[in-house]
Amino acid sequence: MAAMASCSAFVGTPVGSAPRGSRVRAAVARRHHKAPFVFASRAAGLPLLFHNTMAAMASCSAFVGTPVGSAPRGSRVRAAVARRSAAPTVAVATPSKKETQEPKRSKVEIIKENSDFLRHPLIAELATEASFISEDAAQLYKFHGGYQQDDREKRSFGAGKFYQFMMRTKQPAGTVPNKLYLTMDDLADTHGNGTLRLTTRQTYQLHGILKTDLKTTFQAVINNMGSTLGACGDINRNVMAAPAPYSKELKPEYGIAQELAKDLGDLLAPQSGAYYDVWMDGEQVHVEEKPEVVACREDNRFGTNYVGSPEPIYGTLFLPRKFKIGITVPGDNHIDFLTNDVGICVVMDGKEHVGYNVYVGGGMGRSHRNNDTFARLATPVGFVAKEDILYAVKAICCAQRDYGRRDDRKMSRLKYLVHEWGVEKFRTVTEQYMGKAFAPLHDLPEFTMPTYHGWNDQGNGKMWYGVHVVNGRLRGDAKKALRKVIERYELPVRLTANQDLLLTDILPEWQTDIMATLAAGGVKDASEVDTIDAQSIACPALPLCGLAITEAERGLPDINKRLRATMNKVGLPSDEAILIRMTGCPNGCARPYMAELGFVGDGPSSYQVWLGGTSNLLTLAEPFADRVKEANMETFFEPVFHAFKAEKHADERFGDWVNRVGFESIKTHQENYKGLPTPTATAAPVVAAPVAAVPVAAAPVVAAPVAGAPVVAAPVAAIPVVAASVGRLPRVMIERDAFEVLKTYAEKHNTSLTEAATAAILKLDEQ
Repeated sequence: MAAMASCSAFVGTPVGSAPRGSRVRAAVARRHHKAPFVFASRAAGLPLLFHNTMAAMASCSAFVGTPVGSAPRGSRVRAAVARRSAAPTVAVATPSKKETQEPKRSKVEIIKENSDFLRHPLIAELATEASFISEDAAQLYKFHGGYQQDDREKRSFGAGKFYQFMMRTKQPAGTVPNKLYLTMDDLADTHGNGTLRLTTRQTYQLHGILKTDLKTTFQAVINNMGSTLGACGDINRNVMAAPAPYSKELKPEYGIAQELAKDLGDLLAPQSGAYYDVWMDGEQVHVEEKPEVVACREDNRFGTNYVGSPEPIYGTLFLPRKFKIGITVPGDNHIDFLTNDVGICVVMDGKEHVGYNVYVGGGMGRSHRNNDTFARLATPVGFVAKEDILYAVKAICCAQRDYGRRDDRKMSRLKYLVHEWGVEKFRTVTEQYMGKAFAPLHDLPEFTMPTYHGWNDQGNGKMWYGVHVVNGRLRGDAKKALRKVIERYELPVRLTANQDLLLTDILPEWQTDIMATLAAGGVKDASEVDTIDAQSIACPALPLCGLAITEAERGLPDINKRLRATMNKVGLPSDEAILIRMTGCPNGCARPYMAELGFVGDGPSSYQVWLGGTSNLLTLAEPFADRVKEANMETFFEPVFHAFKAEKHADERFGDWVNRVGFESIKTHQENYKGLPTPTATAAPVVAAPVAAVPVAAAPVVAAPVAGAPVVAAPVAAIPVVAASVGRLPRVMIERDAFEVLKTYAEKHNTSLTEAATAAILKLDEQ
């Protein structure tokens, strides 16, 4: 009986053959091992009584309600097709403690079911004069590619929320045509907040769109070779792939991965036409798809499709939760491929492409103080030949569609289904949907995490140049300089999983001008970027993300500088690299649980610290400490870095050292640390400059690498003046107008608030 416990609660229940209440009670009984086990086939509408474990296991196959081996394969397929043709599945997999209690569905499930395939009430809500849309419409807007947001820093007293909208594009493999890049750059200035955001999933985000501008913004993207459909919501999201633009002659596996990303994006895109009804007033835009993609979507030999539905794969309810796919190549783990619901690695035999290794059940999202939620790496499920990969991914998607939980959205991701079932059972179910068995995995070489920065040879006489973008935010002079180069040479662009930009198809004779133009805009060359900054990523967090608890994108640059100063203080080399990631909440958009050092917001100016991820992104970090205050970073990390310096092996990375010595050893060192030896010479006092209307913002305070020197605090707020010990300066508030001036200056010059404040104060000395 235990074998049947993880069956979906409602898949395969007889529609019309019994009152709803009895069907619910039967489903609850199945979830709680009630005997006898009654399960009815939709095709026949007659109950089938199973009394043994093997039969119960059969009911967990794709052909739910038809015991495997009890009927010819053809009849099982026909039964499955009939079930898909019948009334819509009430797709709920919900445990219940009381047999008489009807399982609930989450509110979002009801909204999806009643939306006419994502149309209503969004169409009507967009036409109102209000500055916002209702919660139901906002849930549907996610599927179309964005979120309704509230800028917490622009709220007026007594006026309530300051509503605006974020739009996210879909860029399979991060590929951006020249025309679309220029369009997005224009929209950022005309309809957004003047910045372009590059995400950790190789897409754009445009922030600050007002409701009155939404439709024209979407139309501009659609009419210029772009799409946002499915960038958010309970659906297949943007398909990631290793973005390096190598030629087919040099490294063909990269082109194979990137082409598959586009094909899978097409395969799992919504088909009802609602997207064009909402944004283009019903005018359809032709999207060219490969015949093999269309054939796979329409293939219903194994009962995967909703026959006659505008959404043959998704039906009325779409997926239980977001669904993410990442495709990489042997040896290159730039995209963190094991953090996806489906991770895929191209398999080559020399220069010949033979197939793909497939992994399932990865995901980063979790919740504080809820141990039922967790980050998870994808589990190997097997190898498929290259002609079978579309069918394998469709089968995995359908298994999640039919068996993923729909009552508790925190528990609805595929990783929880794989964790509950185990990979063997999940493989068996998926094979029934696919019609083929997975083969054993092929061997792969060791992985690394390249950044793609600097100049690289594409292998076709052209080059690409990897530009580091601080936490993915393009603004000010840097944004303008990139626009000049991309427009002047009509360059296509690739977005990376590390929030950076690859300028591609560059002729060698253009290099000098490109470098000069970018340097004039303040864009640093790869050789000028700190090794910590080069690998760091962060989510947007405050002020726009409704889930953010604290800072991430705006806070990480200063914290990186302070950590570097602390590392230098204990004697680590100035080029020592540590992979650092930060999110403003535990949902993990910047994948902090894979970092060597991860910061996860757990309170105002406070972070949970995760340690032990590895530089090749193949090991999950673990929680090391809670409630580490932003102001105490130096105090907290100095003993850790001191121990690392003393104990590390030659060329040993920070994450590898953490895993070798263990948390207990590191915490003991923290407890026993007495600080560095005090120098015999007395340092001169450090006195901060007077303020006199200087635009200084509240910013983190940095501890000094010099011990024993007295400090006189400046009459301004939290200026990161180098202090003389692990202590910190007091905070002093400044006027809002001064802060706005500082913020504008920092954005224009593509710098941090700390650097802007420091520059402003130092200029007082010159007057």
